[in-house]
Amino acid sequence: MTRIKRTNAAESCPQPSRNTVRPKFWGRWPQLGRPRLAAHLLAGAALGALYPVQSHASNLLSLPMTVFDHNPGMLGTGMFVGLVLITTLTAVLYISSRNRWAEREAKLTRTASELRVKLDRAHVFLSSEPQIVVVWGSTSGEPDIEGDISLVSELPIPRRVLGFGSWLPPDQAQDMDNAVDRLRSRGEGFRMALQTVQGRHLEAEGRAIAGRAILRICDVSGDRLELTRLRERHARALSELSVQRALLDALPDASWLRDAAGRLVWVNRAYARAVEARDTLDVLSRHIELLDESERAQARDALAEQKIWHQRLTAVIAGERRPLDVTDVPGPGGSAGFAYDLYEAETAKADLRRLNEAHARTLDQLQTAVAIFDGAKRLVFYNSAYRQLWSLDSAFLDQNPTDGEVLDMLRAEQRLPEQADFRSWKQSLLAAYQTIEPQSYSWFLPDGRTLRVVTNPNSQGGVTYLYDDVTQAYNLQWRFNALNRVQSETLDTLQEGVAVFGTDGRLNLYNPALAHLWRLDLAQLDSRPHVDAFASACAVLLPDPDIWTQLRGAITGLAEARVGFKRRMTCTNGKVLDCTLAPLPDGATLITFSDVSATVEVERALTDRNAALVEAETLRNNFVHHVSYELRSPLTSIIGFIQMLGEERVGPLNAKQREYLDHVTKSSDALMAIIDNILDLASIDAGAMELNREEVDIAATIDAAAKGVQDRLDEASLRLDIIVTDDIGTFMAEAKRLKQILFNLLSNAIGFSSPGQTITLAASRQDDAVIIRVSDQGRGIPSDVLDKIFDRFATHTVGSRHRGVGLGLSIVRSFVELHGGKVKIDSAPHKGTSITCIFPTHMPEKEQLSASAAQGLAQAQSARLPLPAHKRSAS
Repeated sequence: MTRIKRTNAAESCPQPSRNTVRPKFWGRWPQLGRPRLAAHLLAGAALGALYPVQSHASNLLSLPMTVFDHNPGMLGTGMFVGLVLITTLTAVLYISSRNRWAEREAKLTRTASELRVKLDRAHVFLSSEPQIVVVWGSTSGEPDIEGDISLVSELPIPRRVLGFGSWLPPDQAQDMDNAVDRLRSRGEGFRMALQTVQGRHLEAEGRAIAGRAILRICDVSGDRLELTRLRERHARALSELSVQRALLDALPDASWLRDAAGRLVWVNRAYARAVEARDTLDVLSRHIELLDESERAQARDALAEQKIWHQRLTAVIAGERRPLDVTDVPGPGGSAGFAYDLYEAETAKADLRRLNEAHARTLDQLQTAVAIFDGAKRLVFYNSAYRQLWSLDSAFLDQNPTDGEVLDMLRAEQRLPEQADFRSWKQSLLAAYQTIEPQSYSWFLPDGRTLRVVTNPNSQGGVTYLYDDVTQAYNLQWRFNALNRVQSETLDTLQEGVAVFGTDGRLNLYNPALAHLWRLDLAQLDSRPHVDAFASACAVLLPDPDIWTQLRGAITGLAEARVGFKRRMTCTNGKVLDCTLAPLPDGATLITFSDVSATVEVERALTDRNAALVEAETLRNNFVHHVSYELRSPLTSIIGFIQMLGEERVGPLNAKQREYLDHVTKSSDALMAIIDNILDLASIDAGAMELNREEVDIAATIDAAAKGVQDRLDEASLRLDIIVTDDIGTFMAEAKRLKQILFNLLSNAIGFSSPGQTITLAASRQDDAVIIRVSDQGRGIPSDVLDKIFDRFATHTVGSRHRGVGLGLSIVRSFVELHGGKVKIDSAPHKGTSITCIFPTHMPEKEQLSASAAQGLAQAQSARLPLPAHKRSAS
C-alpha cells in the first residue's frame, strides 16, 4: 500500500538560511492574514508610542522634573510616531476592506448574470413546444403553473388546468385525479396518454424532483401522435388477442400456434388434455406434439406454399384413438391450427340414425296409426297400424302419395266419415299445415269404428297424423287394472312399510310390511282408519306426541305449500325407523317407514372404531415423543463424552482408538438426526410445529447445505453442480428447516449415486414461487416404488448402497407442505431421479392465536408431551 505523507504549510515553504538574520515577525509574515496583520501593526504602534516612556521609567523616578524641561522634544516625538503608525494602519485596513467588498460585489454580479442567462434559457426550452408545467412545492400549497394554457382551455385561466373534468372525459379525468394525488402524496410518477373532449391528443407525465411534484402536459403531434395511436392500437390488439385466446381456451377441441420454425408457441387447455400434459406450459416446455412427424411434414409443405392444409386423420386423444379434422392456416411469422374431434359428431350421427331406426321400429310396433307428411304434403313415413287401419296397399303408400290423394282414395272406398261438403272438410283438415298448434278430431267411420285423430305440425314442416281406435277403450281399462295389480304386488314385496292417506285423512293404501313394523292387525288397516286412529295404534311402540302431531298436520293440515320431511324414530322395542313423508299430486300423502336398525348399529360401530383409532394415534404420538426424549438425553451425554475423548482431555488416544471413536461419533450423530426427524414428524402430526419465518437468503442457504455434505461427496467421489439464477434473492421461510430440506435431498441423491456421477442442485423463481430441484444420475426409482417413496420408515434401496430408516424424504415433504408448498418427483429406472420442491413466495394466510391462547396451547402440549428443550420452543 502506498503511504501518503502529509506536510504542513510551514514544512512546504523554503526555510531561510542559518546565516540570515531576520526577526521572528518576519519569519511568520507569509502565514498572517490581513486581520492578523492589522492587529500586529496596531500592537507595534502602541509599543512605539510607549517605548520612550518605558525606556526612561527608572530615570523619571530619580530625576527631577526639570529633565523634561531640558528634553522637551522626546515625549512629543514618541507620540507623533505612534499617531503616524495608527493613521497608516487605519488607511491600510480601509483599503483592504474596500478591495474585498469590491471583489465580492463583482462575484455576485457575475453570479446574477449567469442565473439570468440560465433563467432565459429555461424559458426558451419551456416555450420551445406547446406544453404546460405545474409545480407543487411552496409552503402555501398553491401550484405554479406555466406554459400554453390554450392546450386545455380557451380561457387564459391557469387554474382551469387542474380542473381535469372540464377538458377531459370523466374516466380519464378520474384517472388523472388519482394519479396526481399519488404523485403529491407518495411521489409516485406516471405517464398517461390523454384525449381532450375537443379531440386533441395530449401526453401527461408526473415526476417528483427535488422534493417537488411536477406535472407536465404537452401536445402530441407528428411522430409522437403516431406513436400514441400505435400504442392504443397495440393495447387493443393485445386485448383482442387475450379475448380470442380465452375463447380458444374454452373450446373443447385442440388449437395451437406455431412460429416460423414450426415450433409450438401457444396451445389451449384442450390440447394439453389431448396429449395428457399437466398444463399448457408443460406442453410448450416439453414440445409435446399431437400430430406425428409425417403429418407435420405435410403441413409444413403446404404452409411453405402459403396454402391451407386440411386433412382428416386419426390421432391419440387422452389415450384413445380418435378421428380428427385438422386445419392449419399459414400466417405472417407462423401458422395456426385447429383439430376438430369427429368422434362425437360421427357418434351423434350414428346415434341419430340408430335413434331414427329405433323410433321407426317403435312406431311400427304401436297400435296407434302414425302417418307423417312433409312440407310438400307427401307421405314420408307410416307404420303398420296405419296401413292396417285403412287397408291400404303398401305399393301405393311407398310411392309417397300426397295427403289429398290419400284422402281422395279413402273417400272413394267409403272409409272416411260421411260429409255433406267434402271439399270444405278436406280444406279445413289440410289447414293443419299452416297452424302451429296440434288439432284433435273425432271421426265416426261408416263401419262403426270411432277414431280419435290428432294432427301435430312438425317443426321442419309437414304434419304428423295420429289415429287412435277408441273402440278399444276396454283395452285401456284392462291395462289400467293390470297396472294397479302390478302396483299392489310391488308394494306387497317391499320391505319398507308404505301408507297412502287420502285428502280425507283416511288410509287408502298400505302393504303388509307396514302392519309388520307397527304390529298392527290387517283387518284394522282394511277398514281404512283415520290418521288419528292410526297414530293412536302406533303410539304403543312410539309414545312421542310431537312426531304424530307433525304427521297429522302434514296429512290433514291446510298449509299453503305442502312439503315433505324426513324423521328418524327410535321405538320402544329397539328398532330405529326412518320416516319419509311426501305429498302426492292428487292431494294424497305418501308415508314410508324403513327399518334402519342394522345401519344405525353399523354407524355406531364405525364411530366407536374411529374413536379407538384416534385414541391409538394419540397414544402412538405420545409414545414416540417419550421414547425419543428418553433416547435423546443419554445420547447427548454419550456425544459429550465422545467429544471429551476426542479432545484427549483424559489422555492421548492411539490410532485404533481414534478410528473407533470416529465410528462412534458418526453413529451417534446419525442416531441423533433420526431422533430429531422423529420428533419433527411427531410435532407436525400433532399440529404443534410452527415456522419461525424470516427473510432467507436462498443462495447462502444452498451454499451452507452444500458445505454440510462436502465430505460425503468427496468420500463417494461425486461432483455437485449448483445452478442458481441471478434473481433468486430471498423469501419468507425458516432457514433451519430449509437447510434441513436441502441436506436430506442431497443426502438422498448421494446415497443413490455411483462414483463419478454428478448431482445437480438448481434454484430459480417462477411466477410467485421458488423452485428448488435436486437431480442425480443414479439407478432411478421403479414405478411400483415411486408411490411409496414418501412413506415413513419405508426404505427402498433399489440395488444401491444407500441405507437408512426411511425418514429423509418424509421430512422433506412434511416441511415443504408446512411452508405451504408441494414436492414433485420424476424418476425412471437407470435414468436418475429429480425431486422438485415448490415454495410459495407469499406468506400463507392463516388464523393467528392470541398470546394467551398460544401460551395455553404450549402449556397443554408440554404437560401432555414432554418434549426436549430445543423442541419445546418449536411447539
